[in-house]
Amino acid sequence: MTKISIMGVTGVIGKNVAFKLARRDTVDEVVFFAREQSVSKAKGETYDMYDALAAEDIDCKLTPTSNFEDLAGSEIVLITAGTHRKEGMERSDLAFINADIVYNYAKQISIHAPDSIILIATNPVDVMTAVALKASGFNKKRVIGLGNHLDSLRLKNYFSRRLDINSSEVHTRVVGEHGERMVPLLSSTTIGGIPLKYFIKDVKIDIPEIIKTLRNAGNTIISKKGATEYGPAYAISNLIQTIITNSHKILTVSIYLEGEIADMEGVCLGVPAVLSKKGVAMVVPIHMNDYERKKFEIAADHVRTLTAQVLENLEKE
Repeated sequence: MTKISIMGVTGVIGKNVAFKLARRDTVDEVVFFAREQSVSKAKGETYDMYDALAAEDIDCKLTPTSNFEDLAGSEIVLITAGTHRKEGMERSDLAFINADIVYNYAKQISIHAPDSIILIATNPVDVMTAVALKASGFNKKRVIGLGNHLDSLRLKNYFSRRLDINSSEVHTRVVGEHGERMVPLLSSTTIGGIPLKYFIKDVKIDIPEIIKTLRNAGNTIISKKGATEYGPAYAISNLIQTIITNSHKILTVSIYLEGEIADMEGVCLGVPAVLSKKGVAMVVPIHMNDYERKKFEIAADHVRTLTAQVLENLEKE
């Protein structure tokens, strides 16, 4: 029996993830965890989803609750709760606001679901991953942030659409901060197995424009529809599915580094990792050129400083 709990399930992303998971034959129960004042809305979501699931003859238990004890037995607990970005905001603007929520929830997870994997989607995700790691006391392999998985999917999509090539032929990755200081690894990007630097010699494509679009993707969507929704929800569902099926796929997630990549230590950043039912099975080594490495170090310095400020503030409270 595979049980997944979602904390912050009444939000746009949380409920989309819940519905996508409920439709998977690999998930038996989804816990809709909400604050006490939001449980009624969580119940409404489950009633609506049950009607939709009936149309496809799907039996998945949906459990609306505000009781932390209902997290027991969860294989993964996803935290999406927190204040979401508004137009013009950076993800780091949310750090001090969301840290209290993530810290409290991670603490409760450690009590009621001590064998689970904690997955963080709350922004700024790299900082919140560090907060959850500290609050839970879990091994770092079992505290994972969404990191740059969505950024990597976006970059893959942009190359695919602009080149009119099936996305399966595009192999690219974004690392570092999930935010303004993300680092696209163009030096190791391939199209149909051909390194990007050779491919673009015969193809007209504006790389700087693509990277600018990538960095502004979240704000662009928020400015037009008020919130990002399907992209994050599907990226999160993809992570969860990879873990519970023990797929050992390599996805770019935020984890606490201890020198595995570019000798970087003491900070949570997005890096490629093999994911399994145990969480992070292995951090995958990557090659960065001098420019990419410098940008990676800048991202690390920013996230490390912000994380230290957030953790210090939590200790004062």
